[in-house]
Amino acid sequence: MPKDYLTEFLPDLEEFREKTMKFHRKEMTVPEYKGFSGGFGSYAERGGATHMLRLRMAGGRLTKDRLKFIVDICEKYQVKKLKLTTCQSVQLHHLQAEDLCEMIEAAWKAGMISRGGGGDFPRNVMASPLSGVQSGEYFDVLPYAEAAGEYMMGFIKAVKFPRKLKVCFLNSPENDVHATFRDLGFAANPDGTFDVYAAGGLGNRPCLGVRVAEHIAPAKILYYIKAMVNTFVTYGNYENRGRARTRFMQETLGKEGFVNAYRDKLAQVLAEEQLDISPVSSPVTKSGKGTAEADRRLIPQKQDGLYAVHYQPLGGDLSPAKAKELYGQIKDMEAAEIRLTAEEGLYVINCNAAEAARILAATADGAGTLFETSVACVGNSVCQVGVGDSQALLHSCVEAVRKENFADGVLPKIHISGCPSSCAAHQTAGIGFRGAVKQTPDGPKPAFAIFVGGCAKAGSEILADTGKAIAADKIPRFLVDLGKMVASADTTYENWVFKNRDRLDDLIETYTA
Repeated sequence: MPKDYLTEFLPDLEEFREKTMKFHRKEMTVPEYKGFSGGFGSYAERGGATHMLRLRMAGGRLTKDRLKFIVDICEKYQVKKLKLTTCQSVQLHHLQAEDLCEMIEAAWKAGMISRGGGGDFPRNVMASPLSGVQSGEYFDVLPYAEAAGEYMMGFIKAVKFPRKLKVCFLNSPENDVHATFRDLGFAANPDGTFDVYAAGGLGNRPCLGVRVAEHIAPAKILYYIKAMVNTFVTYGNYENRGRARTRFMQETLGKEGFVNAYRDKLAQVLAEEQLDISPVSSPVTKSGKGTAEADRRLIPQKQDGLYAVHYQPLGGDLSPAKAKELYGQIKDMEAAEIRLTAEEGLYVINCNAAEAARILAATADGAGTLFETSVACVGNSVCQVGVGDSQALLHSCVEAVRKENFADGVLPKIHISGCPSSCAAHQTAGIGFRGAVKQTPDGPKPAFAIFVGGCAKAGSEILADTGKAIAADKIPRFLVDLGKMVASADTTYENWVFKNRDRLDDLIETYTA
């Protein structure tokens, strides 16, 4: 992080400290404090007694130094809960107010700035997690994500946004960071250029992004970011927060009108500013040794003899003890680092065969099947705006499914969001759930609306529509019944649902009646 940003932001901590203490004296309401504290990447948790801190790291790049900082600060302040997020950041939970400001200052000085980590600001810039090491990628987009992240920090105090702005970079058609339906997404092409998508998003009234440019030179990305900033502050809705995200500009301006408005701002930026960049990609010079045994969590890198190991702690719940163990494993490994995924997991990259074997053994406590890699937001036990307890639902579903010993792939990865904000991207999943309340003869009960048929892959994007709500306590049995149907056909869910959507709909009807 450039020194001038640190110098610029540090004085803000005094006001943060004052208002945090004021909140704990009951002199600020929850909404008042939330509107302020989010700009520092921190929110009060449900009940208002403790806090969360979100650490920003562009492209989900968790280096050894950053991991050591997290381990050390967890030990110093007795932090008991870490949460990997769907925006490639790390959240520290259940923090005491008197510790919070010290932790924020320490994090900033360690290069993990939380300023703008929440609230109406440019958020953490995302990138495909295996960028630079992935076989078949078009090119390494991580240097551009990091450059964009640094550039966008300059808007935090200079520009008042209608709402948050999320930017991401994609290195292949897998669309693992949802570049084609973010506020602004740069999707790599085989010829070394980017296509640019804008004004997409999930949550209420979701929509895919609009392609506003094709085959742009990577050196020009900051012009396109500045044009989006200018378009958003000109045409974004400052009056109605429910309609203040960039995707609503597609409605107010029309798709063609939005594209024209964006291109007008772009032409102005191109004419008036000098924003060309030339970030340098750091080549992996490490030599691989030996050949690793095949494993579903082992990914051969494009560098011969090197591997990435995938680890998915259930629900993205990474314990501080496991973080410490991971640091102990990688601290002496040449070129090793961690890349956070957009689905609450991580990769340890640049492992040789022997190192990969050790990492696989050390992370054997994580997800063992595709279903167990399911995504769940932190849920209403922690989040103030959550409706459903996403984490409790995920754990009860995994417990029920494990008893059946289904073959891997019989059930898909599911995505569970506690509220319409879609923090777990439930609208992009083969099966997704969103927190709700179901009216029953015995009164209202916790429930989750079901979403079916979503797909995030570039060129095949589908945003699933909402369905009826299933009582939360019935969802584990619903998934077990679905698994039995698929298993009886001796196939995977992905193949089964293609021919049996009517049977799935009948099963859903049984549980939503």
